[in-house]
Amino acid sequence: MCGIVGLFAKDPGLEARLGALLSGMLIEMTERGPDSAGVAFYRQPVADGRVKISLFDHGAAADWPAVAEDLGAALECRPKYEVRGSHAVFSLAAELETLRAHLARRWPQLRLMSAGSTIEIYKEKGLPGEVIAQFKLPEVSASHAIGHTRMATESAVTTEHSHPFSTGLDLCLVHNGSLSNHNRLRRELVHRGIHFETDNDSEVAAGYLTWRLREGASIAEALQAAVTDLDGFYTFAVGTRDGFSVLRDPIACKHAVLAECDEWVAMATEFRAIATLPGAERATVWEPVPGQVYSWNRGGHA
Repeated sequence: MCGIVGLFAKDPGLEARLGALLSGMLIEMTERGPDSAGVAFYRQPVADGRVKISLFDHGAAADWPAVAEDLGAALECRPKYEVRGSHAVFSLAAELETLRAHLARRWPQLRLMSAGSTIEIYKEKGLPGEVIAQFKLPEVSASHAIGHTRMATESAVTTEHSHPFSTGLDLCLVHNGSLSNHNRLRRELVHRGIHFETDNDSEVAAGYLTWRLREGASIAEALQAAVTDLDGFYTFAVGTRDGFSVLRDPIACKHAVLAECDEWVAMATEFRAIATLPGAERATVWEPVPGQVYSWNRGGHA
């Protein structure tokens, strides 16, 4: 009983409004997920040689200037950062694994929410409207984004257990449903070098996709393989650097809606979220076919 939304700006002129439009979609999913909410935005690519990370302090209000000073001294770089609500997004010249190890050693209270060149994740406990206000999401400009409102059924109501989950560079996933083989898959994926922050089954799905991509699969191929390898029921929305994808399991007991017009592509658990978008009355609207992968990227509809 969670809510999923996704929005991809086909028209670059829409990007300045994407945060506001996605916020409106999230609000419509409040009844489906009053426990927590979260979004992943894809925006402002960092320069080559730099990595962008989203951090959250699960202990108390972080001393972000001190974190920045320490990272700069330890990694011999000049970090840039922006604080938004309880999170901070850093851009710095460093290898991700070196950065992860340093954070674990020096700042164990910090949680790495995402890493890549464009992704930023913001998520928190509370009603979607409260989360939107805390992070000032309507102000965010982005090329595409996915979001989630959660009604917890599989794990604790905490910031870390909220969606989206990110387990690879610029990759994230939101999920409505439940997986039945996630414990076995988790053990296999850890053996293959996938890092997990929580015991949430949805994070396992994200980790599975990360592993498939590392093995050379495209996101469409990775999701098609998931139809065979993931047991349970699910609707996934997956964000990548260049676009987003949608998959429902073959039984498809978790409903979803897709819509497309000249300016945007959108998905949501219920059409009422899509109905808030400009031009929704002109969009082509359909229900995703069970077991079929839908992907959009800068090259168009994949």
